[in-house]
Amino acid sequence: MADGIPPAAGGRGDFPGGFAAKPGDVGAPAAGGMGGDGRGRGRGDGRGRGRGRGRGRGRVEEEKEWIPMTKLGRLVKEGKIKSLEHVFLFSIPVKEFQIIDSFLPGLSDEVLNIMPVQKQTRAGQRTRFKAFVVVGDNNGHVGLGVKSAKEVATAIRGAIIAAKLAVVPVRRGYWGNRIGQPHTVPCKVTGKCGSVRMRLVPAPRGTGIVAAKVPKKLLQAAGLEDVFTSSSGHTRTLGNFAKATFHAISATYGYLTPDFWKETKFLASPFEEYSGLLSKAAAPVPTLAA
Repeated sequence: MADGIPPAAGGRGDFPGGFAAKPGDVGAPAAGGMGGDGRGRGRGDGRGRGRGRGRGRGRVEEEKEWIPMTKLGRLVKEGKIKSLEHVFLFSIPVKEFQIIDSFLPGLSDEVLNIMPVQKQTRAGQRTRFKAFVVVGDNNGHVGLGVKSAKEVATAIRGAIIAAKLAVVPVRRGYWGNRIGQPHTVPCKVTGKCGSVRMRLVPAPRGTGIVAAKVPKKLLQAAGLEDVFTSSSGHTRTLGNFAKATFHAISATYGYLTPDFWKETKFLASPFEEYSGLLSKAAAPVPTLAA
């Protein structure tokens, strides 16, 4: 381009060092690049392997409309279930991550670690990537997901979906008098995974989260402000350390404190309440043509 002469249309461009011949030179190709038929391999007007076309580059993925595949998903999309706590009340398993997205739109995610894992095969070693992701709204909901895949991006996407499907409610309490908003765990709770044992202890207001780097991210995502922690075992194993902390956080609702001694009023399950709606045929699922 320095000499001011434009390159041949469809060619590989006039790079320094004579990469493309100039028009009029002996043996120069005609317009269209290699061979003169308009199908050059450059980034010109031909059908080349440029960034704009070919092999999926430059494509913008459009948001597909959610078509629920489960009864719970149909009720959520119809607006019959108003909150995620209603789902937890009846211990309904969540099989679609869009259900969590509809109830918790402000959910944030953070990658804890990405590590390579290998499997010995006949042809050699097969390397994959394992991602640990934590999601939470900093207000009483947290989830932990683990996923392995051949590519890092695929592993992270799968871990985010797994974390959303594993979202649990977090019970918060007080240290001392009940003044202001709940800020710590209601009692001492313990979680275990592998050799790692994690213990969460209530702390006075203003203490902050006294924990290592990995459990601190989970406790912050859960919305806890003041916690003492005590860990034992091989905490260097990040996966077990994160899972032990997650199990300890999940155990906050496992203790029957005097607050829960009131008489329980049993309600009808959403599947029973809206059985008439669910009995209708669901919308047909579009299938891709072979």
